[in-house]
Amino acid sequence: MTLLAAATNENLAQISNYLVYSSMAVYTLAFLAHIAEWIFGSRSKVGRTAAALTGAGAAVDAPAVQVRTKGGGTAVLDRPKVVTRSAAGSRDVPDGPGAAGDTVQGDLYGRIAVSLTALAFLIEAGGVVARATSVQRAPWGNMYEFSLTFSTVAVGAYLVLLALKKNVRWMGLILVTTVLLDLGIAITWLYTDSDQLVPALHSYWLWIHVSTAIICGAVFYIGATGTVLYLFRDGYEAKLARGGRPGRFATSVMERLPSAATLDKFSYRINAAFFPLWTFTIIAGAIWAGDAWGRYWGWDPKEVWSFVTWVAYACYLHARATAGWKGRKAAYLALFAFACWIWNYYGVNILLSGKHSYAGV
Repeated sequence: MTLLAAATNENLAQISNYLVYSSMAVYTLAFLAHIAEWIFGSRSKVGRTAAALTGAGAAVDAPAVQVRTKGGGTAVLDRPKVVTRSAAGSRDVPDGPGAAGDTVQGDLYGRIAVSLTALAFLIEAGGVVARATSVQRAPWGNMYEFSLTFSTVAVGAYLVLLALKKNVRWMGLILVTTVLLDLGIAITWLYTDSDQLVPALHSYWLWIHVSTAIICGAVFYIGATGTVLYLFRDGYEAKLARGGRPGRFATSVMERLPSAATLDKFSYRINAAFFPLWTFTIIAGAIWAGDAWGRYWGWDPKEVWSFVTWVAYACYLHARATAGWKGRKAAYLALFAFACWIWNYYGVNILLSGKHSYAGV
């Protein structure tokens, strides 16, 4: 009976590996579809004229639209210019038309990309479930399993935002690219046999503490993506405001993104919404440490850098709410906070030794 169970678990582990590789193949197709969306979107007439609309203070009228009247005739109305207002003294700029550039063909490729991303998400989630079933525990006992679940949750959060009608499809190309990178690193350098588990992890706190850490990391990644794009878009808008002429490639990409103010608010709201969950993650970890090791805090490298990450995000949220630290200064602080999270995951797990040294690599 034991041999039969072991054989079944081994088969499930192989199925998990097969599903992970299959998801990477589908993610690659989604990556190509997103590339096509951006390429065909660059041919949009809206896209070619969006640079003029994004010029701060530019006296450009929004496109007019024709509507039918009750008498059978037509009337011409001005299309309202939609802007996202930022802090006092900053630019009020309309959002770009998106990666598809308001073209039918670009939008088609974008929808295909989202559909493929959703399919790859389901396949990868199946791989995570198969991995969990093969070991009969939570599927994040080592860095390989953590990475699989991390990328799955990140894509899941992106799809949820799309389902809620949020304008985030511009993130698709970057997300799929980094997910492929994450999975490539996982299967190449972080792979661990499914039967490995550190004794200290045999606890129900594994489900609570590590799951919230994964959710926070995945959402913080989405916030960091918005922050990076904010910095690029803000620089683009500032150059236009100074009368500069950005290159053709930069114009084609930047003019289709949301405005800098929109990206800034998006990142702030994402980070602010999940900061309390990160606080709970640290508290849950301390409680687990008390149960496992008899102390709530021991200045272990993982504990220290988790707290440093918490402090960095707390400083960012405080700075973002302070008038003198809006914009680029706060954005740099947000990226520093996410860099602390990345270091806490890769650097601390691989390079530093402590009670949390169970990377499995």
